[in-house]
Amino acid sequence: MGRQPLCRRVSFIPQVTSFIPLGVSVYNLQEVHLNIEELEAIRLKDIEELELEECAREMDVSRTTFSRILDSARKNIADALLLGKAIHIKGGNFEVSAIRQFRCPMGCKWYVASEPMIKRLPDNCPRRKAQKLEATEACGRICQKHTNE
Repeated sequence: MGRQPLCRRVSFIPQVTSFIPLGVSVYNLQEVHLNIEELEAIRLKDIEELELEECAREMDVSRTTFSRILDSARKNIADALLLGKAIHIKGGNFEVSAIRQFRCPMGCKWYVASEPMIKRLPDNCPRRKAQKLEATEACGRICQKHTNE
């Protein structure tokens, strides 16, 4: 029997958790499940464009484990896109690192992890250079396991 996988560290929990293709009958609709760690791997590698080593460090896993998570995520997304399946994001085995969300007057939103915030709070919006910022949400370190349901 294998050992229990360790919690992966994530910094982003999506507000939208389902994507359904148009033109597919609800009765014939199949689902692909994407867990939170897989979504975090996609975010770090494909959106943030970090190197594999940096991504693995962010998630507190080895580089090979990160590669395996990323490959699984990409396979699930490709399966859904090519075969017209719904994508449902839920569950996994993760812990949420402390994050804080900021918003500028122009409507940009972004998240800052706790480690960089300890050194210094952001002065302005990274996109529009607006000077007045509003912290919209703060959450401490949430270290609970979220298992597949």
